[in-house]
Amino acid sequence: MPEQTPEPDRLDPRVWRIVSVAILGSLLAQLDATVVNVSLSSLAVELHSNLSVIQWVTSGYLLALALALPLNAWLVERIGAKRLYLVCFVGFTLASGLCALSWSAGSLIGFRVFQGISGGLMAPMTQLMVARAAGKHMVRVMGYAAIPVLLGPVLGPVIAGAILQHATWHWLFLINLPIGALAVVLAFLFLPDDDDIKGVARGLDVIGLLLLSPGLALFLYGSDHLGEQAGVTAILLSIILLAAFVFKASKDRQRALIDLQLFRSRVFSASAVTQFTTNGLSFAGQMLIPIYLTRAASESPSVAGWLMAPLGLGMMCTYPWLGKLTQRCGIRGTSTGGATVAFLGTLPFLYLSSHPLNLLILAGTLFIRGMGMSAVGIPSISAAYGSVRTEQLPMATTSLNIVQRLGGPTLTTVCATFLGWQLAVHSPSNVTNAFTLSFALLCTLHALLIVAAMRLPLSLKKIQHPPAEELGK
Repeated sequence: MPEQTPEPDRLDPRVWRIVSVAILGSLLAQLDATVVNVSLSSLAVELHSNLSVIQWVTSGYLLALALALPLNAWLVERIGAKRLYLVCFVGFTLASGLCALSWSAGSLIGFRVFQGISGGLMAPMTQLMVARAAGKHMVRVMGYAAIPVLLGPVLGPVIAGAILQHATWHWLFLINLPIGALAVVLAFLFLPDDDDIKGVARGLDVIGLLLLSPGLALFLYGSDHLGEQAGVTAILLSIILLAAFVFKASKDRQRALIDLQLFRSRVFSASAVTQFTTNGLSFAGQMLIPIYLTRAASESPSVAGWLMAPLGLGMMCTYPWLGKLTQRCGIRGTSTGGATVAFLGTLPFLYLSSHPLNLLILAGTLFIRGMGMSAVGIPSISAAYGSVRTEQLPMATTSLNIVQRLGGPTLTTVCATFLGWQLAVHSPSNVTNAFTLSFALLCTLHALLIVAAMRLPLSLKKIQHPPAEELGK
């Protein structure tokens, strides 16, 4: 890690250079995903396909990402973080060029799978790079680093609309080429060599990979197709595979693809639970609130999208202040406070769902909810990284990313299943009760997030030097 300057509130300029290069990967991935998602209808027309087929442009990418993600820690140990980051960026950029050359829906889906593999390996690298560079200032640095990433979903629809209006669909992917090329050059120049983080290269846990990767992919697929027999079957198979992986990894310990000994640390496990719940509530809310706006409040999908904007604005307002908040309130205080604010920002939906839509209350509650949600995740991530040694960072990064990705579809599925059950129970004329009860479930899950955040350590100083036995040694 870089040497700390004498002034506690100043960071070495090299840290900002490293972080700026690292977040380019997240920004590019977010921008690419948003641009593609909002362009699926146009792609179906241009490639003479239908939406049921063309949606695999997105689904295939996500499934490939899930398949590749567990390999991240093993590859970092083998070739190093900088080399892996460069390989992933080159692969992602080349895949974008191949997507632009697609001649059919099938070829585009195939190239997006290739892009998903690169994205799955690149996804945890931003956290790893920032954790190594920022050290004890991680909360402050991540607070600023998260803002450009949030611009992806905001700029994506605008860029996609301009491209589809003034150019061909190929430019949806060609715009990645100059960004990717610039990122590769900057990464080569400014990212530090990382021989210090490469541990003893372990053999690849092939059986663990064959259990974990398909288990994650099947879980994501099943969550998106829960209303179908294939989706239910996929969920059941994923549970069996993931349970088998946990059993095998518990026996293999440090030889496993994912070292479950990390979760024996009270701090790391508390951080993982907080990350799982935070990510799950974020996705569940983004699913439930727009459905309420379109079905119960009778707003159009385009209007509902604009009405969700205060949520992102609230998040962007909080991120720059996370460093100061954490210095004053500590890890536990900031995360617990954020979880409480998010809970208070969700409660008004119990009123909104049973009364005519009030845009002022909606905007205010979404803004407050966004402020609260954004104050939970980054402090808990910093606590997790503070509880492991430097050589354990790749494994910790991969583990946290897997937990995060499971949280989204898990809690979204819980809320979607509950909402579907309530809509079936209540008559169409009494649909508001179904949404009121669904928002009550969402509030209950927010209360559980407060409990999870209260298990985090008071501050980073309490976990700078954890005992070796706590880390499973």
